[in-house]
Amino acid sequence: MSRRSKSNDAINFLSNNSRIVLERRYLKKDQAGKVCESPEQMFRRVAAHIAQAEKNYDKKADLKAIEDKFYCLMSEFKFLPNSPTLMNAGRDLGQLAACFVLPVKDSINDIFEAVKNAATIHKSGGGTGFSFSRLRPENSRVGSTGGVASGPVSFMKIFNTATEQVKQGGTRRGANMAVLRVDHPDIMAFIKCKNNKAELNNFNISVGVTDKFMAAVQDEAEYDLIDPRNQEVSGRLNAMAVYQELVKQAWSTGDPGIIFLDEINRYNTTPGVGDIESTNPCGEQPLLPMEACNLGSINLTKFVIEKDGNPAIDYDSFKETIHLSVRFLDNTIDMSKYPLDEIALMVKSNRKIGLGIMGFADLLFMLNLPYDSNDAIDTAEQIMSFLQKESHAASCTLAKSRGNFLNFEHSIYKDDETGRMRNATTTTIAPTGTLSIIAGCSSGIEPAFALSFVRNVMDNDKLLEVNPVFERISKAKGFYSEELMEQVAENGTAKGNSHIPVALRTIFVTAHDIKPEVHIRMQAAFQRHTDNAVSKTVNLPHDATREDVKYIYDQAFKLKCKGVTIYRDGSKDNQVLSISGKENKDNSNDFLSAGQKRPSILEGFTQKIKTGMGYLYITVSEFNNRPFELFATIGKSGKSTMAKTEAIGRLISLALRSGVEVEEIIDQIKGIRGEHAVFQEGGLIYSIPDAIAKVLEKRYMVNGNGNTKKHPVNRLKSDVCPECGQTVAFEEGCMKCYACGFTKCS
Repeated sequence: MSRRSKSNDAINFLSNNSRIVLERRYLKKDQAGKVCESPEQMFRRVAAHIAQAEKNYDKKADLKAIEDKFYCLMSEFKFLPNSPTLMNAGRDLGQLAACFVLPVKDSINDIFEAVKNAATIHKSGGGTGFSFSRLRPENSRVGSTGGVASGPVSFMKIFNTATEQVKQGGTRRGANMAVLRVDHPDIMAFIKCKNNKAELNNFNISVGVTDKFMAAVQDEAEYDLIDPRNQEVSGRLNAMAVYQELVKQAWSTGDPGIIFLDEINRYNTTPGVGDIESTNPCGEQPLLPMEACNLGSINLTKFVIEKDGNPAIDYDSFKETIHLSVRFLDNTIDMSKYPLDEIALMVKSNRKIGLGIMGFADLLFMLNLPYDSNDAIDTAEQIMSFLQKESHAASCTLAKSRGNFLNFEHSIYKDDETGRMRNATTTTIAPTGTLSIIAGCSSGIEPAFALSFVRNVMDNDKLLEVNPVFERISKAKGFYSEELMEQVAENGTAKGNSHIPVALRTIFVTAHDIKPEVHIRMQAAFQRHTDNAVSKTVNLPHDATREDVKYIYDQAFKLKCKGVTIYRDGSKDNQVLSISGKENKDNSNDFLSAGQKRPSILEGFTQKIKTGMGYLYITVSEFNNRPFELFATIGKSGKSTMAKTEAIGRLISLALRSGVEVEEIIDQIKGIRGEHAVFQEGGLIYSIPDAIAKVLEKRYMVNGNGNTKKHPVNRLKSDVCPECGQTVAFEEGCMKCYACGFTKCS
């Protein structure tokens, strides 16, 4: 009874954000769209459904006792299964797996069969990965018709269009991964295929890199391109030139990523069944064609205890949770309704599961360890090696009573001394997306994206969200204030904030405080003890160079990661499209053309705003519903301040007339600190430039309070949430919004 009360207490302390995410995406709704299920009822529904698998192996099993264990596991937020399980378990749809890989064979019938199958999977709530490497290259002869082939990239667009039309599980569009081998003749077209940021938006893309290619890069040598129809050499390219183009595109757009095919297949647990050619959308789950995987994550923040006066990890409780979670996921395989018979057969033949973790960054906060320290990397190795060992032991124990997976004799385990394994794989570091919001912890193994942020609740209401560990410690140490948390929200980090003790500034580091090499070392530490792969994004600052990206890719290969994804801050901004449809290089198509005179009359607005230097008057003139000129004057201030204010206005006007987007101007001047900050409605005003930025933001940005319909040219950036307009994070190979819980992938 005490365990159930504890579970209820955990649910009662759900954050507002957790409740919003649950109501939007997980809880049952009636025909009118009204929520008709509580979080407690959801967990009970899932636990009861997954427990039903026990009767397949023990007719006398106490299903209620198992159900209660599963219920406590989830409702105490020690473990959560992947999103489709929470959404669909115990409901008509019944599809519980998150990750699928579908084959794409080289015939028109097979290609469109794959499109149909992908649509079916997306409708059920899953994401799909494809290798397009078997498709003949562009301009190849098509024997049956005498025509020429359009190539892999062309067919990817068909898959993308189909995805656009099918909402995933009724909540979001499906996510896809496209992989093309680096030795495919169309590899350069593939690498550049997301240059137009308006296309292939439902795809992540990764180049399938081989050891042979990386050796050729090292030697700056040429390598062979292989025609997939006959496996004959069809051409040669300079490996370094291809590699540099890959790096350039990743730096520019965030795509493509890399997967290391040979490294993946060195750890293929069922080599006798086939080679792995692709992964799921976020790259953490390499799978055979027609294979699926059920994932779940353990919340590490639930396993911190005090030992000898210091925080420590409770490995006994962690072990117990690992074994119960493996049982849960193995049951999930039996209780899922798979969208295709071929998938059901492959899944039940290999029984792959992927147990991972979330809350790692919060755990490090609780242990007083900076994410960018050697101690943190050592802790990662200890945790993941323990999880790997115990999950294998749990799978072995299940095999004693339930039997080995059917393809055991085609696996690497057939010569193992135990002679038993229930699941071909047991561990994965997967995106936790909305799951970590529900659990109230940090995502996966990523560093904290921000210690504090402001979430829009209603039209004019804002809610300050603070990392729970940071909030708890700041209150315990006596330096907490809402004003300070708002300052932290402005910058997303404690770095450089003199109101926070130096020692804590060192511990509470966030994603952009961390050097790229630390990101990749951390990923490698987890990968060394993971059956499948690791979903992680190496976040880079906007001013990172292409050489920085190349270094990350080089290090990922050297440290034996199975793949790598980078995101350079701001690199996914949508370009304004020109009328002709050609690439618009100056983004100025809506402004005056060269030599055209300024109109004698321009409409606009004037706003008065309080600053620490006096009242600031900002006048903005508009042309074609866009800001065109800005004039700023400061009242009752010295001549020097007045001159600087006028200069700022003139420079902003010059930038606006030159076609610079208002978003870029805001990014440059927002948050600049002066010597006299002042608090007014809407938050702190740090300086005159900061005041100008906030006026522009409120008027023109989607997440401001202005009339965005009046300013259609200021389009939503792709690093802004499409649902709530807040800034998104790029983590775990995916886009995630901390403000409303939107995610493209999990």
